[in-house]
Amino acid sequence: MVSSIHASQPGPGSSNPPWWRRSVVYQIYPRSFADGNGDGTGDIEGIRSRLGYLRELGVDALWFTPWYLSPLADGGYDVADYRQINPRFGSVDAAAELIAEANANGMRVIADVVPNHTSDQHQWFLEAVASEPGAAARSRYHIRPGQGDGSRPPNDWTSVFGGPAWTRLDDGEWYLHLFAPEQPDLNWDNPEVVAEFDEVLRFWLDQGVDGFRVDVAHGLVKDPDYIDLGDETEQILGNSRRANHPFWDRDAIHPIVRRWRAVVDSFDNERMMVAEAWVLPESYGKYLRPDEYHQVFNFDLLQAEWDASEMRNVIVTSVGKAAGVGSTPTWVLSNHDVMREATRYGLPKDTKWRVWPIVGPEEDLDLELGARRARAAALLMLALPGSAYVYQGEELGLPEVWDLPPEVLDDPVWERSSHKQKGRDGCRVPLPWTAEEQSFGFGSNGSWLPQPPWFGQYSVESQTGVSSSTLELYRAALRLRRQHCIDDEDIEMLDLGEDVLAFSRGGGLRCIVNFGPNPIGLPAHGSLILASSVEQGGVTLAADCAVWLI
Repeated sequence: MVSSIHASQPGPGSSNPPWWRRSVVYQIYPRSFADGNGDGTGDIEGIRSRLGYLRELGVDALWFTPWYLSPLADGGYDVADYRQINPRFGSVDAAAELIAEANANGMRVIADVVPNHTSDQHQWFLEAVASEPGAAARSRYHIRPGQGDGSRPPNDWTSVFGGPAWTRLDDGEWYLHLFAPEQPDLNWDNPEVVAEFDEVLRFWLDQGVDGFRVDVAHGLVKDPDYIDLGDETEQILGNSRRANHPFWDRDAIHPIVRRWRAVVDSFDNERMMVAEAWVLPESYGKYLRPDEYHQVFNFDLLQAEWDASEMRNVIVTSVGKAAGVGSTPTWVLSNHDVMREATRYGLPKDTKWRVWPIVGPEEDLDLELGARRARAAALLMLALPGSAYVYQGEELGLPEVWDLPPEVLDDPVWERSSHKQKGRDGCRVPLPWTAEEQSFGFGSNGSWLPQPPWFGQYSVESQTGVSSSTLELYRAALRLRRQHCIDDEDIEMLDLGEDVLAFSRGGGLRCIVNFGPNPIGLPAHGSLILASSVEQGGVTLAADCAVWLI
């Protein structure tokens, strides 16, 4: 059985679609990418020194997680000044030079923007705290009197990071923070907030950025009545099925997005926006209307189990939903907020990987299996229509450093969860560039999170030129993707058995992934152009492996 899904094309007869529709974007966590000045923290100078590596890898664009002035209470997502670069990373001038240099190397640049909350060290919040209750400065945030005698929070909302979502000020009022207490939520009913972010976008567009990744895009607007959640338990990722949720995916978000889209469209050179919106598939279309976001991150593939049927359903649904509003899917297997897939896929099905580093058991982890599946998943994702986001180190097959000792943990999740979750530090350990040098080539004087002794075997140096390495697999996949996968946006799902996920692209490439425990026979083909396993031949496909055929 064959089922076809025809993506909506960018325009009649268009042979030059916008760059973002079919790009591979490389996510850089600046603090952990490369240290140029030897202080143990990654920085802009370090990134510039590695642009040649990224060009050779073959990515089309770079996405930088927040590099703004910040106390780093939440890895930079607590912004104290949106128009300044954290001095640990560099300066605005250095950022502008990096953007220009990346463009000169054929790579676009996407900046992160964080509109749901600021740092508690932002000038606005300092003004709010210093003001009297009811003052105008307080209306930029959600600052409310408590319940009863004022000693109880305004409602029962809880933080994504654990614990209550309200913290009490010295004068008795409470402020809302859906994340850490150091991240007070902005009030998007306030015209000053709306106008400020118009100017923040313009500032960075003037510096040359090609687009924005919008953090917590589904969470800006809160119910003005601050109603209780009651028994609601699914708010952590915004995937609540509750109608009219008090702080996720509210309809009043969309006029804000349309305003941003007008700002972005007023600049030339195909600037874009991609939303981090943890919403149900049926909500994607609202964010992808022609005058709103260009794309929405698709986290369904990331969240899917290693299962052919589940991943097939994700692909069919996601391609169809995006096509219905004239967009393309944006695929993600990993990022700075989740366990790396080389470890995730090595755990038994239905493992709660956010708590596994604490509760174990350790022997459940099969690193060899995880690595094999991660390589196959990479070929699956990179063969799909739309754009793909690759998180730094993913191309090296890096596993999660899940056993970091508690005393080095930096992520607020560790404390906010009462030590029930280690948090996200395990995927943020600085990259290994060399096999044996200080900090494995990350920098000349240590690294802000400790790297494990085994990191060197995953380094760029150790993998470069080794045909069996994950790095060379990614380099080959990105090169072949340009040849076979970006001239169209069509996909046909092929039925090769219940344990097999297979599809063909309009240009003739077929991707086949064997999710089952046993080898399967490959269909007739002209050439096997890429395989996730170097032992793979052209007759059968091994378990947990993928091939590209033409």
